[in-house]
Amino acid sequence: MPEPGRGLRHVEHAMGTVFSLDVRDPATPALRTAVTRAVAWLHHADGVFSTYRPDSVVSRLGRGEITYRQCSREVREVLDLCAEAEEVTGGWFSTTAGAVLDPSGLVKGWAIERVSDLLHAAGARNTCVNGGGDLQLRGEAAPGVPWRVGIAHPLRPGAVAAVVTGRDLAVATSGTAERGPHILDPHTGEPASGCASVTVVGRHLTTTDAYATAAFAMGPSAALAWVASLDGHEALTIDTTGRTDRTPGFPGTDA
Repeated sequence: MPEPGRGLRHVEHAMGTVFSLDVRDPATPALRTAVTRAVAWLHHADGVFSTYRPDSVVSRLGRGEITYRQCSREVREVLDLCAEAEEVTGGWFSTTAGAVLDPSGLVKGWAIERVSDLLHAAGARNTCVNGGGDLQLRGEAAPGVPWRVGIAHPLRPGAVAAVVTGRDLAVATSGTAERGPHILDPHTGEPASGCASVTVVGRHLTTTDAYATAAFAMGPSAALAWVASLDGHEALTIDTTGRTDRTPGFPGTDA
């Protein structure tokens, strides 16, 4: 971690990915306690929402062993948010595209935003919470200096396709670079094709992450038109040939 009084950084493996918490405010005891609480909560969320654990609440719900009303408030909240995302995206976001209940297209963004909220409640005003490349940013990287986020190029390992710059942003990328073709077209049940990656920028990662998943499933042209119709969201797409396009207000530049 950085020197006392000069911020906090923590890296944690949870929910099948790597989370990093980067706090640029002075490392007060309250913030140290908040980081510890946030890490514990991430592992709690993993136990509740994991589709790989047969004893998780989501797995039991998917098998019909419990009902929606028997779930905890946080599970009902996530399921309700998933239903809203499915409606807003015209069905391109779905928790049942693979015929198994899987809210993970929204859960990770929701968890990252919840951690950001925990840190903010403890007094942190300048933070970056990163979960597998999806980020919730608050404040600034340094006084007068906005955050800068590199978007990995999905077809050129080690290369950066664009750099997003700003304050108080959520940045979510869906693509095939790390996990291969894992996002399904909910209308066919087959892996979505056409996009190599889609990055969506908004204010809140819960919705921004879900929208990135939906946009990837739509394909590049439809994704750009749809995101452009949303208030407060912008997108960058890279198709399978490497062509890069973006909405007019995308807050980034080519690398």
